[in-house]
Amino acid sequence: MACSNCGTATISVTVPDDYRQNAPSEASVVTFCPHCLTLEPASAEASTAKSDPEFARVSDAFPTQPERAIPLVLALGLCSSLATNRTAIELLLREVERAGTDPLLVLDRLIADPSVEPAIDLERRRHQLEQLLY
Repeated sequence: MACSNCGTATISVTVPDDYRQNAPSEASVVTFCPHCLTLEPASAEASTAKSDPEFARVSDAFPTQPERAIPLVLALGLCSSLATNRTAIELLLREVERAGTDPLLVLDRLIADPSVEPAIDLERRRHQLEQLLY
């Protein structure tokens, strides 16, 4: 499936029940764009996600283990509105940390990666997220 924002082939991700309230439209499957980092509920044709999403397509800096990558994907999807989603983003990023990945370091590396062009101002969001976490 292609990203509706930039046309890049997306990654289908099955959202665990624990995180479903943080997914767009509380979808059980979402699509994540490895280029612009846009997150959308999966359409009917994309609703069958692989059991092992190809998170390595995002960047060398992006975690590939689902327990680290899925909460990070969901947090990035919520970053378009920090004020509304502050609590959820904070909880998701703490889950990423608990799983063994520094989410702020991942964001720094995504910002520096020329193959990633986020739909949101990731540099500004990164600074705001740092204030949330510390």
